[in-house]
Amino acid sequence: QVQLVESGGGLVQPGGSRRLSCAASGFNFSTENYIMTWYPQAPGTAREFVASLATRVGPTNYADSVNGRFTISRNNAKNSVYLQMRSLRPEDTAVYYCAARWRFSPREDWGQGTQVTVSS
Repeated sequence: QVQLVESGGGLVQPGGSRRLSCAASGFNFSTENYIMTWYPQAPGTAREFVASLATRVGPTNYADSVNGRFTISRNNAKNSVYLQMRSLRPEDTAVYYCAARWRFSPREDWGQGTQVTVSS
C-alpha cells in the first residue's frame, strides 16, 4: 500500500524559501517507475500541478508559474521527493500535496498535505 507523508510547511515571508519533503513507502524508487507530483491547493480552489518527476526514467516537468523558482528533486536512497521553493509569493500560499502514480496506471495516491503560508 502506497503511503506518502509530506513535511516542511510553515510560515514564510515573501521572497523567502522553503523546502518540502515527501517520504514514500509501499514502493521502491530505485526499482519501480513512479511519477511523483506536487500539487498545491489554495483555499476555495482546485489542486493544480506545479512539478513532477519520475523515480527512475522520465522527464521533469514544471508549471509555467513556478518555472525557475521551484525545483523538484528526489533521493532514491531515502525514497523521498522534495520541492525546493524560492522567491515565494503570497499567491503561493496553499496546502501542498504530494502524489504518486505508477507510470502505467491512471491511479494517484495522495499524502495528507503540508501548509505553506507566504505572508509578512
